[in-house]
Amino acid sequence: MHLYNAWLPPPVAAQTPAERDSFRRLISDVSASFRPDDPESVFSTLKFISVLDLFIKAKSDVALEDVQALIQLGLELFHLSRNKLYAQVRWGNLLVRLLNKYRKKIALNVQWRPLYDTLISTHFTRSTGPEGWRIRQRHFETITSLVQSCRRFFPSGSAFEIWSEFKSLLENPWHNSSFEGSGFARLFLPMNVENQEFYSHGWIEECLDLWGSIPNCQFWNSQWADVIARVVKNYHNVDWECFLPLLFARYLNMFEVPVANGSGSYPYSLDVPRNTRFLFSNKSSTPAKPIAKTIVYLLKPGSSSQQHFEKLIDILEQYYHPSNGGRWTYSLERFLFHLVLQFQKRLQNEQLGTKNSKPIEQHLGESERALFVNSVLKLIDRGQYSKNEHLSETVAAATSILSYVEPSLVLPFVASRFRMALETVSSAASSSMKQVDLGGDGETLIDLVGVSLSNALLGMDANDPPKTLATMQLIGSIFSNLALLDDKIDDLSFMPMIRFSEWLDEFLCRLFSLLLHLEPSSVINEGLHSSAASGTFLVDDGPYYFCLLEILLGRLSESLYNQALKKISKFVRTNILPGAIAEVGLLCCACVHSNPEEAVSQLVEPILASVISSLKGTPHTGFAGGGSFHASSTKDRSTISPALEAAIDYQLKILSVGITYGGPAILRYKDQFKEAVFLAFDSPSWKVNGAADHLLRSLLGSQIHYYPIDQYRCFLSHPDAAALEEWISTKDFTADERLTPKWHIPCDEEVQFANELLDIHFKSALDDLLNICENKIHVDQGDEKEHLKVTLLRIESSLQGLFSCLPDFVPNSRNGKADDSDHKFLIAGATGCPVGSTALREKAAEIVHAACKYILEKKSDDSILLILIIRIMDSLGNYGSLEYDEWFSHRQAWKLESAAIVEPPVNFIVSSRSKGKKRPRWALIDKAFMHNTWRSSQASYHLYRTSGNFSPSDHVTLLVDDLLSLSMHSYETVRLLAGKALVKLIKRWPSMISKCVITLTKNLQDSNAEEYAVLGSCSVLASQTVLKHLTTDLKSFSSFIMAILSSSHHESLKAQKAINELFVKYNIQFSGVSKSFFRISDKDNHTGGLGFSDLVSQIGSLSFDSTGLHWRYNLMANRVLLLLALASRNHPNSSTRILSETAGHFLKNLKSQLPQTRILAISALNTLLKESPYKLLPGEKSDVLEELGNAKSSLEEVLTQTFQEEGFFNETLNSLSHVHIISDSESASRGHGDSSFQSLADKSITRFFFEFSASWPRTPSWISFFGSDTFYSSFARIFKRLVQECGMPVVEALKSAVDEFAIAKERSKQCVAAEALAGVLHSDVDGLLGEWESWLMPQLKNIILAQSVESVPEWATCIRYAVTGKGKYGTRVPLLRQKILDALMTPLPPTVATTVTAKRYAFLAAALIEISPQKMPVAEIQLHNILLNEVLGNMCHSSAQVREALGVSLSVLCSNIRLYHSTHHSNTSSTDDTPMKDESWVQLLTERAAEAVVNIQNAGPSDKVTNNSIDARSQNGHIDSDSQDDVKWMETLLFFIISSLKSGRSSYLLDVIVGLLHPVISLQETSNKDLSTVAKAAFELLKWMIVWEPHLQKAISVILSAASDSNWRTRSATLTYLRTFMYRHTFILSSSKKREIWSTVEKLLVDNQVEVREHAAAVLAGLMKSGDEDIAKDFRDRAYVEANIVYKRRKSRKSSSVSSMASVHGAVLALAASVLSAPYDMPSWLPEHVTLLARFSGEPSPVKSTVTKAIAEFRRTHADTWNVQKELFTEEQLEILADTSSSSSYFA
Repeated sequence: MHLYNAWLPPPVAAQTPAERDSFRRLISDVSASFRPDDPESVFSTLKFISVLDLFIKAKSDVALEDVQALIQLGLELFHLSRNKLYAQVRWGNLLVRLLNKYRKKIALNVQWRPLYDTLISTHFTRSTGPEGWRIRQRHFETITSLVQSCRRFFPSGSAFEIWSEFKSLLENPWHNSSFEGSGFARLFLPMNVENQEFYSHGWIEECLDLWGSIPNCQFWNSQWADVIARVVKNYHNVDWECFLPLLFARYLNMFEVPVANGSGSYPYSLDVPRNTRFLFSNKSSTPAKPIAKTIVYLLKPGSSSQQHFEKLIDILEQYYHPSNGGRWTYSLERFLFHLVLQFQKRLQNEQLGTKNSKPIEQHLGESERALFVNSVLKLIDRGQYSKNEHLSETVAAATSILSYVEPSLVLPFVASRFRMALETVSSAASSSMKQVDLGGDGETLIDLVGVSLSNALLGMDANDPPKTLATMQLIGSIFSNLALLDDKIDDLSFMPMIRFSEWLDEFLCRLFSLLLHLEPSSVINEGLHSSAASGTFLVDDGPYYFCLLEILLGRLSESLYNQALKKISKFVRTNILPGAIAEVGLLCCACVHSNPEEAVSQLVEPILASVISSLKGTPHTGFAGGGSFHASSTKDRSTISPALEAAIDYQLKILSVGITYGGPAILRYKDQFKEAVFLAFDSPSWKVNGAADHLLRSLLGSQIHYYPIDQYRCFLSHPDAAALEEWISTKDFTADERLTPKWHIPCDEEVQFANELLDIHFKSALDDLLNICENKIHVDQGDEKEHLKVTLLRIESSLQGLFSCLPDFVPNSRNGKADDSDHKFLIAGATGCPVGSTALREKAAEIVHAACKYILEKKSDDSILLILIIRIMDSLGNYGSLEYDEWFSHRQAWKLESAAIVEPPVNFIVSSRSKGKKRPRWALIDKAFMHNTWRSSQASYHLYRTSGNFSPSDHVTLLVDDLLSLSMHSYETVRLLAGKALVKLIKRWPSMISKCVITLTKNLQDSNAEEYAVLGSCSVLASQTVLKHLTTDLKSFSSFIMAILSSSHHESLKAQKAINELFVKYNIQFSGVSKSFFRISDKDNHTGGLGFSDLVSQIGSLSFDSTGLHWRYNLMANRVLLLLALASRNHPNSSTRILSETAGHFLKNLKSQLPQTRILAISALNTLLKESPYKLLPGEKSDVLEELGNAKSSLEEVLTQTFQEEGFFNETLNSLSHVHIISDSESASRGHGDSSFQSLADKSITRFFFEFSASWPRTPSWISFFGSDTFYSSFARIFKRLVQECGMPVVEALKSAVDEFAIAKERSKQCVAAEALAGVLHSDVDGLLGEWESWLMPQLKNIILAQSVESVPEWATCIRYAVTGKGKYGTRVPLLRQKILDALMTPLPPTVATTVTAKRYAFLAAALIEISPQKMPVAEIQLHNILLNEVLGNMCHSSAQVREALGVSLSVLCSNIRLYHSTHHSNTSSTDDTPMKDESWVQLLTERAAEAVVNIQNAGPSDKVTNNSIDARSQNGHIDSDSQDDVKWMETLLFFIISSLKSGRSSYLLDVIVGLLHPVISLQETSNKDLSTVAKAAFELLKWMIVWEPHLQKAISVILSAASDSNWRTRSATLTYLRTFMYRHTFILSSSKKREIWSTVEKLLVDNQVEVREHAAAVLAGLMKSGDEDIAKDFRDRAYVEANIVYKRRKSRKSSSVSSMASVHGAVLALAASVLSAPYDMPSWLPEHVTLLARFSGEPSPVKSTVTKAIAEFRRTHADTWNVQKELFTEEQLEILADTSSSSSYFA
C-alpha cells in the first residue's frame, strides 16, 4: 500500500480496500463493451479511460493480474483501432502510464512489428487522413512513448530483426531515409536481457562506422550517441577499452564551443528535413544526456576511461567560466546536470544491488567516487557565479547531491565558498548556497551551521526578496533536521555558540521589523476577488515563509514556545498592518497549528474581543438576517470611517487565516465568533462584509474538515544522532504507528456548531433571498442591491466553507430503479464530515434559479450580483471542483519544492540506503493531505460516467440553463466565469452537450444576434469538451458546421475573429467523424439533422467563388468539404460519387481567383488523387495495359471532363503563378515563399495537412549557388498525380500551356512551367517514352540553351525532381532518368555563353545528387567516368561561375564513385566495374595542386622584390598566363574541398582532402585576393574536420612540413590550424605525436619573423589548457629555467650583442605563454613566472611590448579575486609587479 494511502484520514482509509474490487469490476465492463469483430466499438471504451486513470493517480492498491489483463486488453485495442487516431492516443497514453508504473512487476511479451506498422501507416506515408495536426502530433508523441515503454518487453531475437529492417535504410548516407533509419533504430532497439547476445563487439564497430559516415550533423550524432549510451548502461559484457579514444573524441567535438577565437557553431550543419527533426525529437543542440550517461557508466576500476574523463573536464572547464558564456552554455549546463544525476542513479543501483546492475568488480569504489567528484567540482567552481541562472541553479543542485557522496571533499569546498559569500553578502551568492543540506553529523559542519544560523539573520531584508527567501529556506532546512529546539540539549555539543532562546528573540525581532517594512505588491483591489491573502513576496514567491514558521514553532520546546507566543501576541495586538495581512495571518496560523489551546486563548481571543467591541459601536443595516431589518429606517444611510474600516477588515482577515487549524479549541469562544460574523455581515461597509465572508469560511472549515495536527513534531530520531530527525522515503514505507499522522476528526459539538452556522447564514439567507425576489420588499433600488449583495455573499461563503461536505444531487436513473448501489463506489475520498442534506442543496438550486431570473430581469447591468450568482451556481453544480482547485494550486507550489528538503537515496555521510528520495515527515504529511484533497474531488466525479442508466438531476438542468444564458451576457467577465462553470458542468454530464451546442449555434446563424452573444457562444463552443462531442453526435455536428459557414453576416471585427479562431481550433483538433454518419441514408433519417450526402451537397454549393461570399468563408467551406470527403473515403458504404465530385471541384479551384483557395486546392488534390492505373510498375511492358483496359480510376471521368475544357491549363498555370512570390532580395527561405500574403490563421486552414516524410526533396539540399528557388514540390506532385490518374490526355492538354510558360518573361511563370514539366517527367506512365523524342527532349534542350539566368534554380530543381529515385528509399530508377541524363551529357555547341555552361553543370550536379550510388546500373557508372574526365579537363575554365559549378560537380562525382566502391568491394571479380576502380584522379589532383601552389607563390609579387619593372613582365608573358591557369585550377579545387565538407560527403574523401591540406594552408595570403578569399573559406571549414585513422599520420606529416615552410605566412597559418587540430584530435593522437607537434611549435618561438614568434606563443598558451598536463608542466619548467639564464646573462653583460634578438624574445614569449595559460586561477608556480616576466620590462621594443601586454592581461583576468590571490606573492614580488604595470611605463 502506498504511504499516502496509509496516511489518509481514518474514515477515508477504512474505505480504500474496496478499490480492488471496483477496479476489477471496471475492467470487466471495459472488455464487455468491446467486441473484437466490430472495430467501431473501440469508441465505446473511451469513456472508461479517465476512470481507469483515477486508480493510477490515486495510487490504489490493485491486483497485479488485473493490471496485466488491462495492459493486454489495451494493446489489443490499440492495434485494432488503426486509423482511429483519437482512440489510439487515449489508449496509448493510458498504456504508457501503466507500463511505466508496473514495469518491474509484470512479465509481458510485446511484438515490435505491429507498433512499427502503425507508426509507418500513420506518419510516414502519403495517405494522410483528415485528422488535424494537433491530433497527429499527439498521436506521434503517444506512439513513440509507447514504443519506449514496450521496448523492455520485446522478445529475444527482436533486436536482430529490427537491426536488419533498418540497416537497409542506412546504406546511402546522403539520402534522408538514413536520418529516418537512425531515428527508428534509436527508437526500437531493445536493450533487455533477452537480446543481450546481439550487441557484440562486431556490432559496435559497425555502429561506430555508420556514425562516422555523416560528419558534424547534430541530429545524426544524437541518435547514435543515444544508442551507444543505452548499450553501455545495460550490458557489461562488452569491452569498451579499444573504443574509448574514438568515443571521447566524438563527444568532445559534439560540444559546439569556440576554439581559438573560432566560431561557436558548426559552419555547415547538414539540414535534416523539418518533419524528421520533429518526429525524432532532438533539440538541435548537443545531446548532453547520452554523453553524460555513457561517460558515467564507462567509469570502472582500472579503466582508462577515468583519465579520458578527467581530460575532457580539463578541456571543457574553461567554457563554464562566467566570462566565457555563449550559446554553448546551455548544453554545458545540461551536461553537468546529467553527469551528476546519472552518477547518483548508478550509485543507487549498485548500493541496492538491483538486477541488471554491474558485477561487483565493476562497482565504483572509494577512489573512483573521489576522482569523479573532484573532476565535477572543477566545473562547479567555474560555474557557480555564472550570470546564466540555469547554470547557477544546476551548480547548486549538483553540489547538494555530491555532498552526500563525498562529504569530505564537497563540504569544505562549500564552507569556504559560504564564508566568502557571507563576507560579501549578496543575494546571488547566498541563494546559490542555499541548497546544502544536513543529513548527518560531520563535526566540521556543526560550526558551519552555527555560523550560518547567526549570519542568516542578517539576510532578512525587506528590500531584497530573493535573499530573504533563500535565507528562510536555509533556516527551514536546518530545522527540519533537528528533533527538538531547546536550550537544554546535552547529548550533542550542538551549536555551542548559540543559546536558542537568544537566537529566537533575535529572529522574532528581525521578523517583526521585516513585516513592518513590507510593501504590498499590488494595490489591494476593492472588488469581490480580493482574497484574504493577496500578500507580498513572502507569500507569493514560494512556500518558504510559512514552512519556516510552521517548522520553527512546531519544534520549539514548551518553555521556548511560550516565550515566542508572548512576543508574537504582543506584536499582533499592538500593530495594524493592512499591507501584510497574509503574512501576519500565517504567523498566527502557525502558532495555532502548533498548540491550539494556548494560542487560541492568548492570540485569537484578544483580537476577537476587540473586533466585536469595534463593530458594536458602528451602525447596522439589518441585512444579516435575524429579522432586524425595517424598511422605514433606511433613509439615513450611515457609514464608518475609513481608518476604522481598515482596522476591522485587517483584524477579521487575520482571524480568518489564523483559525484555519483551530479545531475544538475554538468551541470555547463559539458565541463570540457567531456574534462577530453576524455583526460583520450587518455592517454597512462592503469591505467588512467581505472580511466576514472569509471568517465564516475558515470557521466552517476548521470545524468539519479533516486536516493533520501535530504535523511538525518529531517522532522518530535519527539512529546515529538523537538530536537529529530521521527522514523517510515513500518507497521504504513500513506501518510504524509512531509515524502515522494524527488527523482532526470533527467531534459532535463541532458538527453541531457548523450546523448552527448553516442555519443562520445559509438556510435563513436562502429564505431572505426568496423573500426579496418574490415580495419585492424594498422601495429603494440601492437598498435592494445592497441587501441582495450581502445575502448572496452569505450563501456563497457557506458553500465555499463546506467544500464537498454538503451531499451532492442524486441523479435520475433511466430504468426507474432508484439505487444501483453496486456501481456507486470507485475510489475513496472525503474532505470532512457530511453536514446538511441533499435536500438543502436542491432547495438552494431552486431558489438561486428564481433569483437569477429576477436579477437578469431587473438588474442585468450589475456585474457584482451576477458574479456572485455564478459562483454560487458553480459551487452547487460542480461538486468537488473547489477541492480540485485547492489541490491544483497547491501542486503548483510543490514545483518549488527545493532540494533542501530532499535527501538523495544514497547517502555516504551516514551510509544509509533507501529505495527512493527521503524527505522530512512533515513534508510527506503535507503531500498525504493534498492526496486526500485530490481524492475527495474525484471520488464522486466519475461515478455515473460509465453506465448509461443515469441522467443528471432536474436541478442540474436548471443550473445549466441559467449558466447558458449568462454565458452570452454583455459583460465579458460575466461571460468568462459563466462559460467556465458551464463547461465544467457539461463535462461531467455529457448528455447535456448537444442541447447547449444547438442553442449556441443558433446565435451564430441568427443575423440579429448581438456581438457579445456571438463571442460568448464561440468561447464555449471552442472548449475541448464540445469539440470532442462533435465527432460522435451527428445532429450537433451538422448544426455546428452550418452555423459557422453561414455566419458571415456578423459585421464586427471581434465576432469575425472569434469565429475564425473557433474554426481554426476545430481544424487543428479535428479527429474524424463517427462512422454512423454514413449509415444514415436520407430515408431513415429521423434525428432532424441533415443526412450526410445532403450536408455535403449543401456545403459544396457554398464553396464556389460565384456565391459572392467573403473569401475566408469560401475557404472554410472548401476545407470542410475536404474533411468530409476524406472521412468518407475510409468508409465502405459511402459512394465514390462524393469523392469524384470533390476531386473535380478542387481541380476547378486551381484556377480560382482567391489565392488561399488555390493553396487549399493543391493540398486537397495531393490527398485525393490516390489510384494510379496508368503508372507502369517496374519491369512492366506497355502491352499489359491493353488487357487491363477496364481498370479505370474512379475519378477519371470527372477529372477528364474538367481539364479538357478550352484553355483550362492556361488559366490554371496562370493563377498558380501568382502564388509564387519572388522577393527581390532572394531572401525567401526554401519553400516558404508564400508566407508573405498568408496570415497564420489562414495558413493553419490551407496547410492543414501535415506534409510528412514523403515530402520532397529526399536528399539534403546544400548546393548554395542555386540561390533560393520557389519550386513547390506539392505543385509538381499534383501534375504527376493527374497524369497517373488520367493518362496521356493530360499531357496532351498540358503541352501548349507549358510551351508558352517556359519561355515567359516573368520568373513566376517559368516556375509553374518547371513544376508541371517535372511532374510529367516523373510520372512514369505508359506512353511517355513516345512523347520523349517529339516533345520532352526538345523542351529540355531549349531550357538548357536558354539565355535567361534568373530562373536557373527552378529548372535545376525541376531536373532534380524528374530524376529522383522512386520508392521510399529512392532506389528504384524512374523511367526517364537515363534519357534525361543523356540529354544533359550531350556536349554543348562551342559558341554558347558561359552562363549556359555553368547552367549545364549545375543541372548535372543537381541530377547526380539524387542518384543512389550503392545501386548504380552500368550506364550510370560509365556516365560518371566520362563526366569525371570532362570535369578534370575543364578545371581551368575562364569563368568563375563555371569553376564553382565544376567544383561542386567534382565533389558529387568523386563521392558517388567512392561510395559505390565501398559497397561493392566484395565482388571485385566482376568485370563491369573495373573502369571505376581507376583512382588516378586522386594522384592527379594532389600532384597538380602541389605544383600549382609553388607556381602561384613564385609568380606573385614576392616579398623580397617589389619593384618589378614593366618590361620584365612583358617578357615573361607566357609564364604569366600559365600562372593564371594555375590560379583558376586551384580555385576550382578549393570549391571542390568546400562543397565536399559542406555536403557531409567528406567522410568518403578524407584521404584526398588530407592530401590537399598544404595547398589550402599556403594560399591563405596571396597576391590574388579572390583566390585567398576562397582559400580562407575552405580553411574555416577544415578547422572543424576530424581526421580519423588511417589518415591521421599523413595529416600530421603534412602539417609539420607546412610548419617549416619557407614562406612565413604559411608558417603562421599552420599555427592557426594546429591549435584547432590539437583540440579536435586530443584523444586520438598518440603522446609521441603530441610531443612532436609541441616541439615544432616551440621551434617557431625563435622564428626570425616577429609575427610568427608571437603567434606561436599564443598557440602554446592555448595548448597548455588542452588537458596534456605532463607535457605542459615540462614546457613551463624549461621556459622558466631558460628565461632565468637569459635574464642573468643580460644583466651581467649589459649588452645586447651576445644573443640574438629572436632568442631573447623567444625566451620571454615562452614565459608569457605559460603565464597566460592560467587565466582566473593562481597555481603555485604562477607568482614566480609572473615576477620573472616583469623583470624583462626594461628590454627594447618587441620584448618590452610583449611583457607589458602579458602583464596587463594577467591583471585583467585576475582582477575579480585579486585580494584573495595576492596573499600568494611575497612583498618583493608585488613591488616588481607594481613597477611594470604602473602607468608610467607608457612614457618611459
